[in-house]
Amino acid sequence: MNASFVTVPNGLQTNNTYSTTSPSNDTEANQPMEVIKVSANSRSTAVAGAIAGVIRDHGHAEVQAIGASAVNQAVKAIAITNGYLEIDDIQIVCIPAFTEVLIDGQERTAVRISVIKR
Repeated sequence: MNASFVTVPNGLQTNNTYSTTSPSNDTEANQPMEVIKVSANSRSTAVAGAIAGVIRDHGHAEVQAIGASAVNQAVKAIAITNGYLEIDDIQIVCIPAFTEVLIDGQERTAVRISVIKR
């Protein structure tokens, strides 16, 4: 699978290699899912802005983090995102899951949080 990356604030990256699991229409069925990768050093407000932008554009986003500090930053960012989207009268729902990712030839467990417009 060919990955394409888009740079967003503070060096965060979205990876457009995952397909949607529950599209709301046929147009969305052909759109790749945005994956926002969060690190322990990510600014939660910058991540929140990226998540809010993806939610406004696509109605859903995927947030992925590896490690306790990164997961903490991701959860804080989602809480901040809720405030950002509240202004636009948008409510969100989060569904957490574990996933395995390959990094430098080693398999790591990541927390993946689906953030969906309610």
